Amino acid sequence: MQRIASLTTSDAVIRRESVRPGGLRRDGAVCRVAAPRRCYPPHRLRRRALHPAPSRSQRGLRGYWDRLFVFASASLGQTPPAGPELFPFVAPWDDDSGGVTSRSGWLERPAGARGFVTVRDGHLFAGDARVRFFGVNFCFGGCFPRHEDAERIASRMAKFGINCVRFHHMDTSESPNGLLEKDALTLEAVQLDKLDYFIAQLKKNGIYADLNLHVGRVYPGMPKWEGMPGYFKGVDNFCAKMIDLQRDYARDLLAHVNPYTKSRYADEPAVAIVEINNENGLIHEWLAGSLDGMPEPYAGELAGQWNAFLRRKYPDPAALRRSWAKSEQPLGGEMLKNADFSGGLEGWSLEQVAPAAGSAEKTNDAPGGRSAVRIRVRTTSETGWHVQLIQSGLALEAGRTYTLRFLARADAPRTVSVHAMQAHQPWRGFWGSEVRLSTEWRPFRFLFTPKEGDENSRIGFTGLALARGTCEFAEVSLRPGGVLALEPGEELGRVGVFLKQDFGRRTPEAQRDWLRFLLDTEHNYWTGMSRFLKEELKSKSLVVGTIAGCSPAGVQAELDLVDAHAYWQHPRFPGRPWDPSNWFVNNVSMVNSPGGVLAGLAGHRVAERPFLVTEYNHPAPNTYSSEAPLLLAALAGLQDWDGVFLFTYSHRRDDWDARQIRNFFDIDQHPPKMVNLPVAAALFERGDVKPAQRCVTAACPPEKEVELLERSGAPWRLVHLGLLDVPGWTSLIHRTAIRLGEQAPAADSVGAPKGEAPSRFVSDTGELTWDLSRKEKGVVTVDSARTKCVVGFIDGRAFTLGGVTITPGKTLQDWCTVAITLKEGESFTGPARALLVATGYVENTNMGWKNAEKSTVGREWGKAPTLVEGIPATITLPVPARRVKLWALDERGQRGKELPVNEAAGKAEFRIGGEHRTLWYELELGR
Repeated sequence: MQRIASLTTSDAVIRRESVRPGGLRRDGAVCRVAAPRRCYPPHRLRRRALHPAPSRSQRGLRGYWDRLFVFASASLGQTPPAGPELFPFVAPWDDDSGGVTSRSGWLERPAGARGFVTVRDGHLFAGDARVRFFGVNFCFGGCFPRHEDAERIASRMAKFGINCVRFHHMDTSESPNGLLEKDALTLEAVQLDKLDYFIAQLKKNGIYADLNLHVGRVYPGMPKWEGMPGYFKGVDNFCAKMIDLQRDYARDLLAHVNPYTKSRYADEPAVAIVEINNENGLIHEWLAGSLDGMPEPYAGELAGQWNAFLRRKYPDPAALRRSWAKSEQPLGGEMLKNADFSGGLEGWSLEQVAPAAGSAEKTNDAPGGRSAVRIRVRTTSETGWHVQLIQSGLALEAGRTYTLRFLARADAPRTVSVHAMQAHQPWRGFWGSEVRLSTEWRPFRFLFTPKEGDENSRIGFTGLALARGTCEFAEVSLRPGGVLALEPGEELGRVGVFLKQDFGRRTPEAQRDWLRFLLDTEHNYWTGMSRFLKEELKSKSLVVGTIAGCSPAGVQAELDLVDAHAYWQHPRFPGRPWDPSNWFVNNVSMVNSPGGVLAGLAGHRVAERPFLVTEYNHPAPNTYSSEAPLLLAALAGLQDWDGVFLFTYSHRRDDWDARQIRNFFDIDQHPPKMVNLPVAAALFERGDVKPAQRCVTAACPPEKEVELLERSGAPWRLVHLGLLDVPGWTSLIHRTAIRLGEQAPAADSVGAPKGEAPSRFVSDTGELTWDLSRKEKGVVTVDSARTKCVVGFIDGRAFTLGGVTITPGKTLQDWCTVAITLKEGESFTGPARALLVATGYVENTNMGWKNAEKSTVGREWGKAPTLVEGIPATITLPVPARRVKLWALDERGQRGKELPVNEAAGKAEFRIGGEHRTLWYELELGR
């Protein structure tokens, strides 16, 4: 998981209160007011709505995640002592006890007993049996527990139904937080032994492994440059030396014999998956602009491959020129008033929205003593557009190219945004990009071609409110045209690498050739690495390349599996990347957004290919985050995916008994998430939520992929169903998939729903309902034969699911999750044995909330133990009370006090609540 990433959707969701009429999101993206829940990027917004993420300079710091987690144990807090609503609850780190909470018996032992996992009919199989992975990630030092800890961790995970572990970021750090020695080349013997023993213990407990090859290693000896992508991403798709280093690492790891299993990893059936390169793609990084400053030898190597591609396509220089010169557009006249600021702010406007405050003044500090405007921000805001410099009244034409130039600098390195959009409602965005400013004056040039036009448009610099200090702009120019086929001196054999910043300067014909070249290069890299693993190393594991959000679906579908990542409300860092003091996690539930980020994930699935989601989470300290396992598992079951992995079980090397939430992502010490895992395992791994009956598909032949890349123009949202006009909310009703090629079986295809999104979505199986009929009071229910579930805002409602009625009482947030799942038996009429789990608000003791929204604690994560809310609810079952017994369970899931069950109109009725100081209960339904 880098920054992270993930994938994207054309129906990205944002909070209503983060949009103002005519405004931009805090990251500079334009939003419709007419449909305030839909967000229209430019640039990186599609990814951020799913997985808000730092800029490319922030991505380069991902290798230092271990710094992020050391602050989590700080005990300074501002929260008052827990009142009667909250109580301590810790799920012990080493608990593998049996009982109604245990799913250990569902796992076949050892993992790989039926041989290697294979692909059949578009799904995963172990022998003749379908297998679904309900997994977690381990990262950094967490991949290398001590032997005695590994035994306990593996058996505990089996209890919660976890049947696969993705080993992530093993290569990022040197020992003891990583697998490599200081040379970043050699596998460190002690760490390798710990990994071997851990994998052996996982295998023993029925848990498969997913081995990631390249994640965060910075290839030793390779030149770096300012603004480069993190970990040389994209570059290592074409750089021969880096590809050789990747193969060396794969050979060292997969040819290694695990002394505890007596197998090479290449021959180990418990290694289900090998992943080539995490969140990586040449096209993705090029679209991000992170390759624009690429120096030699990389630029020369890519240019050589580019010109070889052109020579294969065009017989002579004249043929190239004829093809590319059809759409050239000369540069026109200046469109801006007072473009050079010689008249101060005449024609320009500095917009400010409280709480942000700033000022603008003319200076003569631009190079050569020329005029400039200096924007000084005195008071910041989480919303970037609360300070922005704009010029309106511009007539922009659809389909016409414009050239925007300017100089800029800041008093400290920072990222701002530049955009073109309507200057009136509904404030549609036409184009936008991020701009990384340094303390030196730097020139910037962008070309953009709006797909819509407007007589009253505007150009603006936004995102200024996110940090205090100054930004300066000078020599701003907007002119129509500027489109060329070939730069002076270029000809066949001597065509330079196309920069993202200047891409609009090239004719459409030249642009398409460049995108085809990038597609070909990626295809050669991913399929070449897969062949190396299978043919040279003789690895029998399934191979996944990277996530579909970073590489086109058609490319990734050439391998065994298609993968995707997403996060609901990923941490944002408005100042320094990964600053442990300055960050925000929006404290909102996903139930108010139809499908949320899960709808975007569904848009990346490829028909007839197994589909995984190997990273997913609702990061802490979101107080609604216990919804994550349930919502993920329910939609994954409806979509008939093949694997889901929460990110992450742990990053920590040996501090397993933390008894508190330690950071954004680790779930192993997050009590509400952990207690919901057995229910989530039932929903997905056992298949309690049945696959949707029908599938909505959209065709994407090879040339369509190029067209979609042209239309998208941004990383993280390459090829997905949103770009193929399939609304994201379709996935709440039917299965969805991209269909590569022109044809698909008619029985597997139904037209995408048309019109506006409804307020209530019911799956075509009738088992899953996403109800938004009450404003800002969304709720998701699952009504399957063996699991009943309510997730969301109560609003005084009772929920009847089959013969089971769940009536939550008053909670701290008017929100909760309540789920009942059968461990034994086939229905709620019995005989059966069931687990009842109820979760809500969660925080650490003395958690130091910094604002009323509870969106950040800075360094003050509080101390152990974690405090939880006991959810009050009345439950009615369709059997007489004499047939039902109920127990409150302790932190290990073992029976405690037996609770009363009453008769109500011939049905069993009972109440749960905080007085029992637990999150889960056991039910027995007799004959």
